[in-house]
Amino acid sequence: MFDDYEEFTDGQRRLLDRYVTSTTSNVFALRNLPEVIKGALFSRYSRSSLGLRSLLLKDFIKNDETMFSLISGAYTENEENDEQLIAIKKAQSFYDRILDGYGDDSIGELGGAHLAIENISMLAAKIIEDRRIGGSPLEKSTRYIYFDQKIRDQYLFYREPILMTSAHKDAYLDMCNHLFQVYGELIPQLTEVMEQGFPKDPDVSQVAYTAALRAKVLDCLRGLLPASTMTNIGLFGNGRFFEHLLTSLHCESLSEPNELARRGFDELSKIIPSFVRRACPSHRHFISHQEFKEEMGGELKQLAEEHLAAYSPSSGFKVKLVDFDKDGARTVAAMLLYSRGNCPLSDVRDHVKKLPQEELERILEAGAQARKNRRHKSPRALEHVNFTFEIVADFGIYRDLQRHRMLTQERQFLSCDWGYYIPKELVGTSMERPYREAMDMAKGVYDQIRVDLPEEAQYVVPMAYNIHWYFRINLRALQWLTELRSTPQGHPGYRLIAQALAAETFKAVPEFRRFFKFVDFDGYDLGRLDQEIKTELKARGSES
Repeated sequence: MFDDYEEFTDGQRRLLDRYVTSTTSNVFALRNLPEVIKGALFSRYSRSSLGLRSLLLKDFIKNDETMFSLISGAYTENEENDEQLIAIKKAQSFYDRILDGYGDDSIGELGGAHLAIENISMLAAKIIEDRRIGGSPLEKSTRYIYFDQKIRDQYLFYREPILMTSAHKDAYLDMCNHLFQVYGELIPQLTEVMEQGFPKDPDVSQVAYTAALRAKVLDCLRGLLPASTMTNIGLFGNGRFFEHLLTSLHCESLSEPNELARRGFDELSKIIPSFVRRACPSHRHFISHQEFKEEMGGELKQLAEEHLAAYSPSSGFKVKLVDFDKDGARTVAAMLLYSRGNCPLSDVRDHVKKLPQEELERILEAGAQARKNRRHKSPRALEHVNFTFEIVADFGIYRDLQRHRMLTQERQFLSCDWGYYIPKELVGTSMERPYREAMDMAKGVYDQIRVDLPEEAQYVVPMAYNIHWYFRINLRALQWLTELRSTPQGHPGYRLIAQALAAETFKAVPEFRRFFKFVDFDGYDLGRLDQEIKTELKARGSES
């Protein structure tokens, strides 16, 4: 009953076959079309009585103003040519007119792009990943990649332009070079120690053992890497995401994100120009946003200096529950019942407030007991209660946990004020001294640079140094985060955070323990080993 609801001639079908996966089904996908056409097509689609394929034929393929034949006719999935780019520019006013005509920023979500951002600092990577809605980043891993390589006899860290023209240039270069040198020197030493402490089981393959051992070694030593360490990001996002990202990067105080914004705008303008045009520094929307950010940021900075200057840092790892909904258990219970009944929400809440504890427990248990693994998502009722945690932990752990997008989080500047993490595997060995000396030297250089260049000084801070940040997170997202990040193959640092977040939640609201049945509170030596064995078995299976 849903198929063949549109009638096309044989010629039209042949034409459409290149651009849609089916000309008969009511479910089909677009293909072989640039993002600008897909975005404009879906924009029109929402206000047309025509089906998408009919609209594509009528308003785009047969419309001379769209330059369709030049834009799409030369297009293949892996190739664009100069003729096509020229055609897109000629037709730009048409597509801009469509997108502007709908007056809704969500239109920018109808087209997307893949963007590679290479050889940027880990600090810049975090600034990019702060823009979490609408984009999906993947970053080079410190767990699987050795970072002690050199290119043209230079370690791969960012030479920040302002630092490189300042009186701190030599101190900055010497410190970063020293951190990389110690990192490289400790890799073989720690590998040998761990091989002795965790000998290979005869039943475990050498491939799986070596991979797990390498991950363990690099997890321990990544704290030596400074925030200037070069990394790569693969980024997919929709047009709205990229517009916001580029605008935000342009408005940062540091020069590196500013330069990334300029280059990103140039490249994305070749792919999705209609979606990022408002991120151009000459555009009125960009100018307004920049003025807003500068005015608000300046005032808040001044007020923070006035009100918080008297506070002095204290070092040490901690996870602290700052705020939570004290009636959260009854709120969740009410929301669990609401969608299964036909009562007004206020009545359901009032009813649940009067229930004895035993009935409350029955309702909560009904919402939790059926889960058989962590991928069984709990009901959305859990999203109605929130927890705010403040965390003090090293920058490496922050990098891992920042990737969770379903929460609100903000961090303070990187600094050497809050102490640093030293892996227990180094304590009491010959490796402890060079590690601690490198950390102490880095603090000295950081303190020296911060007097003149407080934001640029962040680049010299090693990842082992602690920072402050907070999470504002609902119960459902907290369940996912703690169960995922406590798995055996996880980094031991963020496993501790996940375990502490869950434990703090249990103390605050004991009724919620049932929702965290897959949090792993055990400790592990070679936590990646089981995962590496599974990976190898999968690889062997695909070869056979």
